[in-house]
Amino acid sequence: MAEAIVTAPAGGKESPERVVPMGREPALPIRPLPPPINWLHILGPGMVLTALGVGLGETFMWPRLVVVFGENIRILFLLGVTIQLFVMLEMARWTLATGESVFFGAARIHRWVMWAFWLVAILVYIWPGHIGLGAQSLNIVLGNAVSWPWLATAGIVLIALVLTFAPVAYSAVETILSVLIALLVIGSALVAALVAQPGEFWRTVTGMFMLGSWLPDAPNPFSKEWFPIIVGSAAFAGPSGMQQMWFTLYLRDKGAGMGHYAGRITSWLTGEEESMPSRGYTFDPRDLEEQAKWRGWLAWARFDAIVLFWGITMLTTMIFTTLALASIRIDPTAQDLIQQGQQAQALRAMSASFAAAGGPLLGALFYISMAIVGWKMSFGIFDAFSRGQADMTWYFMPKAQRWSMSRWYYFFLYLVCILGIAVIWINQGRPATFLLDILAFLSPFIMGGYCLVLLWTNNRFLPKEIRPHPVVSVIVALGVVLYWGGLFASLLFFRAIPSG
Repeated sequence: MAEAIVTAPAGGKESPERVVPMGREPALPIRPLPPPINWLHILGPGMVLTALGVGLGETFMWPRLVVVFGENIRILFLLGVTIQLFVMLEMARWTLATGESVFFGAARIHRWVMWAFWLVAILVYIWPGHIGLGAQSLNIVLGNAVSWPWLATAGIVLIALVLTFAPVAYSAVETILSVLIALLVIGSALVAALVAQPGEFWRTVTGMFMLGSWLPDAPNPFSKEWFPIIVGSAAFAGPSGMQQMWFTLYLRDKGAGMGHYAGRITSWLTGEEESMPSRGYTFDPRDLEEQAKWRGWLAWARFDAIVLFWGITMLTTMIFTTLALASIRIDPTAQDLIQQGQQAQALRAMSASFAAAGGPLLGALFYISMAIVGWKMSFGIFDAFSRGQADMTWYFMPKAQRWSMSRWYYFFLYLVCILGIAVIWINQGRPATFLLDILAFLSPFIMGGYCLVLLWTNNRFLPKEIRPHPVVSVIVALGVVLYWGGLFASLLFFRAIPSG
């Protein structure tokens, strides 16, 4: 381990303190690694990331692609979500070892790298596509009595109120998202069991392993109309955009690994302020006792990633893929309309599957569930966006520490809510699917970037004893190829972005 010994004042006396230099920012003092959380502790940052990641990508965008191209396109989903599994583990490695977010890790490469993420986050997450599509679904149930922009606006205001009055923001997010994802998975599984045929279950499974063989009448996937949507959907295979980066903030608030020494985001109205250290801490990986605790933390992170994130994400998309296949059988006209570019018809097709299982009431329940999923996603994203922006601002903007990190969190929360509402009304003449497709299309730019950051921080800054295996680094590098390759191919070769 690259370690330096410095002398720092402590308690009025000069006392040596062991520190580890890491990049361009201050070195990390060495502290004891806390005992690991039991890996059977179900609720945690992994569940939060799962609930944040399992949303309209799994329940709308990928079922829509299955309706258009057939189940074999799901091999791209398998590729995307598996790469994200390894990315999640590398995100956890950095924060467990340092107690810092990956944004702080980016600053250790160069502060301009971190500020690039700060700026891109604003440009991307002012597009409230999730809550927009959810509002459009609820609008259908209400018989167009209330327009979707008004419903989306009300949903955003509700998000601001819930997070404002929660004493500890992380606890509220963990509970709300975990409950909603459980209801989504269990409820959709019951419907799939009632409506789907055995062959549709089997095609859902085998479709993940058969590249090519699209539907005979499917449109060209390498067209200006469809390629940007496929690129965005690949990014929406699991957590998209900055959701993996925000995961490190949830780890810190959970007190995981060296995050034990960091404070949490608390409400400016109902919470008690917690102090934040000026940088993270690390441990001595040469110490045998510390090595044992580190292995325990890695086991906890793997359980979080493989069982909760990868397992639940795959289960959810398999359920909704089965429903999509059933919808083709039940309502073939919807397939024709979607292939012609009427994207929102995917909602009607999936609703028909629910109605076949339990009548019109259950069909309406599908629209309501999409409204809940859209709200859940925006709830998690707005919270996480605010955490990320507050983290970067508080640590790296001059004089920002005159405010607490919690106050910066609420500043950015209210800012993204206001900007999101403005974007909704500016685009009220377009279908809500346009906002979702734009959000998805912009996500790969961030994802390729954070894969590069992880490759640098975890292989250059961490002590050799706790660096990733070379095979893991190769898989993360594949993420750069997948995300940036698809994005730049769409922009340079097809000169296309989602058009709505």
